Amino acid sequence: MRVRAATQDAVLTIPARAKLIDAKLFAERQAPWISSRLRQLPQRLHMGPGELAPLRGVPHRIDHRPAKRSVVWVQTVEESFGSSAEPLICVSSEACFVPRRVRDFLMREARRDLEAAVARHAAQLGVRVRKITLRDTTSRWGSCTSSGALNFSWRLIMAPPFVLDYLAAHEVAHLVHMNHSSAFWNAVRGLCKDVSAAESWLKTHGENLHWIGPRMNEPAGAAASPEAATGNGSVPYSMPSPLTHTPGTCR
Repeated sequence: MRVRAATQDAVLTIPARAKLIDAKLFAERQAPWISSRLRQLPQRLHMGPGELAPLRGVPHRIDHRPAKRSVVWVQTVEESFGSSAEPLICVSSEACFVPRRVRDFLMREARRDLEAAVARHAAQLGVRVRKITLRDTTSRWGSCTSSGALNFSWRLIMAPPFVLDYLAAHEVAHLVHMNHSSAFWNAVRGLCKDVSAAESWLKTHGENLHWIGPRMNEPAGAAASPEAATGNGSVPYSMPSPLTHTPGTCR
């Protein structure tokens, strides 16, 4: 039994021949422990008006501007003429749609930065990228398929630029080496000089990015509470396949 901070839920893994009813009963007996662990997790930030959201590693205050047209834009401290101590992500929409507008804006920025970084690294290695897809994965930041398709977490736009650039280099290098051999790492280091710093940043701060904003598969503003996780006294459980670090993925 483990509690996942990124998705704020509990997962129970059982042996293949175990009985499902035994797993269910075990999970129900652990309900107090699960609830306690879920309550200890950091509060999820919904990216609502007044909250902070990082953009390229810099905290931005979300400023609701209902009088404007339905758009999102960034305003620097200088452009605020002293009215704000932080840069702003300005959002013009109904208040209930602000988190989704901010998330969509960040996803557009992520696609723009990733496409530019991938194009630069692909040109240096002389490889062709078939397509780039943004996802909201919790187990990996990027992946590469043998057909030349790259997948990235949109949340990388919240990290400093050198972290996003490293992930782009990592996955592009997999187009040449579909493994994690020394030749692969030499290719990555030839594309990116901040490999160690980026991996250290992700190890220290990466999990925090999953606590910011709505996930792609849930309505904006929705977030499960510890009480909701236990429902009517039972505990949700699942039997996922074991996580493995396969070639072409970066966890």
